[in-house]
Amino acid sequence: MTQIGHLKKKLRILIADDVQETRRNTRLMIAAVDNTEVVAIASNGRQAVEMTEEQHPDIVILDINMPEMDGLTAYKQIAQAHPDTACIVISAEDSPVVKEAAASIGVQEYLVKPFFVEDMEAAIQRIAERMRETRQRKTAAALQDKNSEAYLEALGHEYMKDGRTDDQATQVFERLAMNPNCALLWLETLAMIYAIRQEWGKLKLLAARLEQATK
Repeated sequence: MTQIGHLKKKLRILIADDVQETRRNTRLMIAAVDNTEVVAIASNGRQAVEMTEEQHPDIVILDINMPEMDGLTAYKQIAQAHPDTACIVISAEDSPVVKEAAASIGVQEYLVKPFFVEDMEAAIQRIAERMRETRQRKTAAALQDKNSEAYLEALGHEYMKDGRTDDQATQVFERLAMNPNCALLWLETLAMIYAIRQEWGKLKLLAARLEQATK
């Protein structure tokens, strides 16, 4: 499995299935996939929609046939409010018609029960790759912007996602930190980079500013 970068954000995952054993098994599978964490577990589609509003997962794993609200209806609502949220459908139905219906509303992956941890890991990796490509496109678009701050922030977000602590990334975060009104996020990220790179003198100077910013 791929090793997690020091600053790389874990993929936040919500699981929704009306069968307790399936919820448990799916959670165990997710635990075996690197760089992921389960942030919510729902027993029906309506709960999945509500928990998405609370937890903002990156990926929702939804069974199709659930009480109160089925998985496809739930994802329609989730995608309307959170279009960047990806979806893996899990179902006992290996039907081309159902798969086509799922794809038509933006479902990225479809796993037929029973599935195994390798199947789940592969599906998550494909989604993660699509997310990375989307971030790169957004970064490329930001590079066309003449606004230097937007350019730096786009690079900063991209480097954070990739867990970069190299010289180029450090320079970008240092330039962001030069703005006296910069977001606390950039100061905290730069402090983590200094600690990883063991640049204690720079970290000491930055710590004083961080302390002031958090008062």
